[in-house]
Amino acid sequence: MLDKISLILLIIGGLNWGSVGVFQFDIVAWICGGQTSIISRIIYTLVALAAIWCISLLFRDDAVFREDKPAFNE
Repeated sequence: MLDKISLILLIIGGLNWGSVGVFQFDIVAWICGGQTSIISRIIYTLVALAAIWCISLLFRDDAVFREDKPAFNE
């Protein structure tokens, strides 16, 4: 569940950065009343924490363990 929440936050952050890069428009700041508002800062911090969490996805074993199938091809 934490992985999905983190990925959702990263998608929001990526779309926001895309809008900044392409249109020079910060959606989060616009919705929350500016980059320095406490709500914007909380959202930016949550996106950063989600990015740190998702680093762990790179190092996880992606083999699915089930009883009816072997986890690794032999």
